[in-house]
Parts: sequence; structure tokens; C-alpha cells
Amino acid sequence: MSTLRISGTFLDEITHDIPSQNWGEKEWDAEFALYKRIGIDTLIIIRAGYRNKCIFPAKSIEGLLPIYVDLGEMFYSLADKHGLKIFFGTYDSGFHWWRRTWWKEVEINKPFIDEAYERFGHHESFGGWYLTHETGKNDAHIIELFNAIGGHCKSVADLPVLISPYPQGSKQLGENAFTLEESFDHWDRIFEATKGSFDICAFQDGQVHYQELPAFIKAIGELGTKYGVTIWSNLETFDRDMPIKFPPADWRYLRFKMEAASGIAEKIITFEFAHFMSPHSCYPAAHNLFKRYCEHMGIEPGELGG
Repeated sequence: MSTLRISGTFLDEITHDIPSQNWGEKEWDAEFALYKRIGIDTLIIIRAGYRNKCIFPAKSIEGLLPIYVDLGEMFYSLADKHGLKIFFGTYDSGFHWWRRTWWKEVEINKPFIDEAYERFGHHESFGGWYLTHETGKNDAHIIELFNAIGGHCKSVADLPVLISPYPQGSKQLGENAFTLEESFDHWDRIFEATKGSFDICAFQDGQVHYQELPAFIKAIGELGTKYGVTIWSNLETFDRDMPIKFPPADWRYLRFKMEAASGIAEKIITFEFAHFMSPHSCYPAAHNLFKRYCEHMGIEPGELGG
């Protein structure tokens, strides 16, 4: 069985728990050119807005911090230039849905989605939607959020809708972790109740222990077949095993996760190439991780443009 290449990556510029690299258009242009050369064709804006931050000067969100650069326009223009597709990530208030006031989250997102498509929908690179609300279980009215926000995205532009939830695993949640069987039960119910609101599901792969991952991916693949959902894998290229947040992953474990996903997932995307795997990253260890990946995948230096 051949190992799938990484062919998609999130873009995390509404920084949450990893540092900004302070890139400008020149740096992003070089990064997007690299993606094209190594087989990455899909980019996902993980969240276009979060609380009082946004990647463009949105009129539909009140109380935003100053927007000095329209990152949305930059990303879509550069993706046009390099022949890439971008999934637009929705808005996360960081507030309403956690207070179980899910309808407020929907009320904010609808005009935000409308405004975003009016601004960016003309770009050839506008390739889909990403529902930014993440969960590990049937909680926080995630079914209502997926149905309402995913349904609105499709009404604005009938393009693929992606979600990227996480297993309720012990690496992240400790004593609140689920067994694999509990996770499958929750996600069976979620998939059934949200049928048609999203098309693609890419589970994050870093919250369960390595020995549990193949069984988890296999069962999620079966749920995808059952409900007609395309299964991708969200390969975490950062390390949750270290006592700090978050260094680039150890190549040996990254290879293991890639191989576990390759027999089931149709596509491997990652969180997040620019920080944790790019030769342009602020982390020197990311440069070495990129070298090991290229060696394994048979990517020649000529393909890298240097």
C-alpha cells in the first residue's frame, strides 16, 4: 500500500494557540508556490473570524480589532495565481455556542458568510466551506450548528462543506476521554442527524494514543460509507506528547499516522504545514521534518524550486 502525500493544509492566521510568523505577501507567495510544487492543492482557512479578530474588514461583525491587512483577499488572490483551492472557514464567537445559545452563533454567521462570499466568491480559488466549530462529542448543540451553518453555506454557494472534529481522546481530555466505542456511538448519531449539511469529514489524529489510531480511522471510514460522507484525515504535524505547546512532530510518529490513514482516507490534509512542516517555518525542527518527508515521499530537490 502506498502512502498518500499531504495534499491539503489549514491556514491559521487568526492565531489561537500557536505564534504568528508575521509573514507578508512575499512570504505567503513563496509558501503557496511551494504547495503547488509538492502536491498540496487544497487550503482551508481554519477560522476567518474568532471573537474580535478577523482576516478581512467584516462589516457584519461588531467590535473587531483593527484590520491592517485583508488576508482573505491576499490568500484568494495568491491561490488564484498558483492554481490552488481554498475552503472558507466560518466565524467562531468563542462565546455563544459554549453558553448553549447556539442560535446566536447562527445569527452572526449567516450575514458573515454572505459578506464573505460577496467579497471572495468571484475568485476561481473559492472552492468550498469549512465549519470551524469543533467538537469531540454530541455536545454544545453541534448538530444544530452543523445543520444551520452548513445549510446556509450551501444555500449561498453549493460547494463542498468540510468539518474537522476530534476524537474525545485522553491526550487532550485526560479523565474526560471516551473509549473508542463511545466516540463511535456519538459520531454515528451526529452523522445521522446532520446528513446533507456537510460533505467531507477530516478527523484530527492527535488526541488518541498511537496504538488506538488505526482502529479509530477504520471505524470512521465505516461511518463515512454508511452516511455518504467523504473521509479525509487531518494529520497533526505538531506534537502533543511534549510538555510544551507545540513543537513540530517527530517524523517517525508522523509517518505512522500517515500510513494508518492511507488505506482509508481519500485525502490527507494537515494542521498545519506553514508552522510545523514548512522549510520557511519559524521552527528549525520543521525544516528537518520537511526534509524527512521529502526523502520518504521521493520528492526531489528540483521540485522545491531550489
